[in-house]
Amino acid sequence: MGYADIEFTDMTEGLRFPEGPIAMADGSVILCEIARGTLSRVAPDGEVSVIAECGGGPNGAALGPDGWVWIANNGGCFEFHDLGGIIVPGEVPDTYSGGSIQKVDPEDGSVETVYTECDGRQLRAPNDLVMDGHGGFWFTDHGLRLERSVDRTAVYYARCDGSSITEAIFPLASPNGIG
Repeated sequence: MGYADIEFTDMTEGLRFPEGPIAMADGSVILCEIARGTLSRVAPDGEVSVIAECGGGPNGAALGPDGWVWIANNGGCFEFHDLGGIIVPGEVPDTYSGGSIQKVDPEDGSVETVYTECDGRQLRAPNDLVMDGHGGFWFTDHGLRLERSVDRTAVYYARCDGSSITEAIFPLASPNGIG
């Protein structure tokens, strides 16, 4: 069976640059809407509801051992453009606020910022994260692409209790995704 033989069904529409999906036991999907600045839930019937207003650019998400949803937030490092119904990222806007790692209580939508720096260096644009099953997580920092320069960034390891963050692999050119 090839891809041409698979039938796809659109479950919802109108999402604003969705990333970081988490399949939930109830059949819903929790995801980041980068261009909207939210953590959202898509119910099995396609209804979209906002769980939390994260600000910046929530990019990657993972369910943590504490039951909270952990977010790699790029700080709003993209200005988005609508090209005939397709939203694409562009340059870094004046509203860019710096990257962070946040956690969101999926029950009440409260947002806590856990990490904004490592060894005194500001996180630039955290992109994706994955839990390790031992109370910590790995994440990538995609960095910024400015008019005439591009950041050299890293892969980091951090503890879910907020006690430590370590630069694990440096330098990298725009790491995007981790598993």
